[in-house]
Amino acid sequence: MQQAVTANAARTLDVEDLSVRYGTSTAVDGVTLAIEPGEVVALLGPSGCGKTTLLRVIAGFVRQAAGRVRVDGATIDHLPPNQRNIGIVFQNYALFPHMTVAENVAYGLRARGLKGPDVDARVSRFLETVQLGGFKERLPRQLSGGQQQRVALARALAIEPSILLLDEPFAALDRNLRLDMQIEIKRLQRTLGLTTILVTHDQDEAMSVADRIAVMNKGKVEQFGSPVAIYDEPQTLFVNGFIGTTNLMNGRIASLQNGIATVALDAGATIQLAAPAGVGIGTTVLMSVRPEQLLLSSVPGPSAWKIEPGLALPIGAQLVHEARTTDGAFLKIIEPRRAVAADVARTYCTLAADARPTLFPRST
Repeated sequence: MQQAVTANAARTLDVEDLSVRYGTSTAVDGVTLAIEPGEVVALLGPSGCGKTTLLRVIAGFVRQAAGRVRVDGATIDHLPPNQRNIGIVFQNYALFPHMTVAENVAYGLRARGLKGPDVDARVSRFLETVQLGGFKERLPRQLSGGQQQRVALARALAIEPSILLLDEPFAALDRNLRLDMQIEIKRLQRTLGLTTILVTHDQDEAMSVADRIAVMNKGKVEQFGSPVAIYDEPQTLFVNGFIGTTNLMNGRIASLQNGIATVALDAGATIQLAAPAGVGIGTTVLMSVRPEQLLLSSVPGPSAWKIEPGLALPIGAQLVHEARTTDGAFLKIIEPRRAVAADVARTYCTLAADARPTLFPRST
């Protein structure tokens, strides 16, 4: 007889060399992830990259072609979804429109055979947890989008899951409400100590909510690390371009010494940076640098390059400048919005003192 996973403290979740195929198409390709107890991991990537398919395998809705899913070291692949003790919140919330809030939250409990006062007590507890204690008798259509999401979250939490899965849970909310719900879910996750996986295509969402991010592309995980590591130290050009905004500048390795490359940029400056693996003198490279790591200047120099200033757009507390280099590259430069003397012609660009550009060989 199969044994269902039971609720307890936060669990480890291991995905081992997992692959999913639909006919001749591979949706998930050899994914391995080790998720720590109580950790929030975001699966981040463009539409069609395999992140939702991976989530559905963990939940038990999709069968993998190869690989294993383990909770606390025990394989759960043989268990049906209702015995995995995994809570899931769908993008469209999937509330039953004819049921009240209380009945929606109680649904999973009754499906597991709970009855009477135990169900009522747990429904009340988790509605209070999501701050909807006074909404028990309302129908979903009488709630706002954020309130419906809280009901869906309460329903997922009421079964006291070992793992919580969130499938694009904020996609249908407006910007302000989305931020409020991100904070709320992070607070609840921390309070309850749940191991959580969040599927999203929104990089800001992943960066703000997750402890670690798995960036997916074409069924594979290209990088798995902390938000800071993903942003500051992208390992591939795809990750570099998908996370945040960046500028790419062409150059060539002029010299190499002790792991430091002297790069002659096509824009006219000479920069010293950590050398990527596999490059030699003469290798053509791309220098990736974030807009906030560039400075406008009126002073020429060997590490500054000539630019043609373009538009300047005020966005909140920041000013976003557009500029063009002598080799035709377009740059975005971000600085705090402040008054600049009208007679100062800032026609050069250079790296900020704390800038951390990344070099990629042109062939990658």
